[in-house]
Parts: sequence; structure tokens; C-alpha cells
Amino acid sequence: MLSQLTAEIGPAWAWILAGLLLMGTELALPGVFLVWLGLAALLTGLLAALVTLPWQAQLLVFAGLAVASVALASRLAKRPISGLNRADRGLIGREGMLTTAIVGGTGTICFDDTLWRITGPDLPAGTWVRVTGMTGTMLTVAAV
Repeated sequence: MLSQLTAEIGPAWAWILAGLLLMGTELALPGVFLVWLGLAALLTGLLAALVTLPWQAQLLVFAGLAVASVALASRLAKRPISGLNRADRGLIGREGMLTTAIVGGTGTICFDDTLWRITGPDLPAGTWVRVTGMTGTMLTVAAV
């Protein structure tokens, strides 16, 4: 059946159809993996439309493009896309008043309706401090 379909529509269109199917399946499944295989299939289809290749060469081209696109995807995934959900970028250097005293090295401070746990030198409540760093969700502060 698959060979009959490929014979009727041509190998280039079969690759393009496979690529679109893979990309469409990505909408129904979680993750971002099939889109890269779909891209490799689309590119293989475009190459097969431009250059006549035997099916073995088409499979090798698809395999190479699949490996390259997945490698590119994993490299892009390691790079932060934006500063969204990165509280440290907006909090380091910010000043505020201690909500509770720092006792034994820990206390709390409120920034924009969020109560943050902090670490720093023991200081009484109401002292102005500056955020100097962040470890996990714990802010490091110093007296202003």
C-alpha cells in the first residue's frame, strides 16, 4: 500500500506528506521531537524533487538531516529563550525592607506581592537591604 502510494504521487511528495504528518502529529503529542523529524522529511522531499535520487540515497539523506535537526534542536533547547520566569534578573540589586528579622541567617522580604526567603547577616525587621544574589529560591541580602 505504501509503495503503491509512493508510486502514484512520487517519492518527493511522499516525503513531503510524511513531513507534514510528522509535524501534524506533534500537535497531538507532548514534546517537541517529531517536528524536527518532520522538517528532515520535508527537506528530503524538496531535495528529491530537485534531484533524482534512488530510495537508498533518500533514506540516507533523511537520516542525516534527522540527526542534524535533532542535534540543532537539543542545542537550541539548552539556550534560554528569554528572561521569562527568571526572577533573579529582576531582583538582584533591588532594595527593600525586611518583612521579618533575619535570625540565624534566614528571614523574609516582600517584593511585588511575593514573600521571599532570604539569607544574610542577622538584622532586625524593617531594615533596608539590597539583594546581592540568589541560590535556588533563596535570596542573599546585605544591609544598605
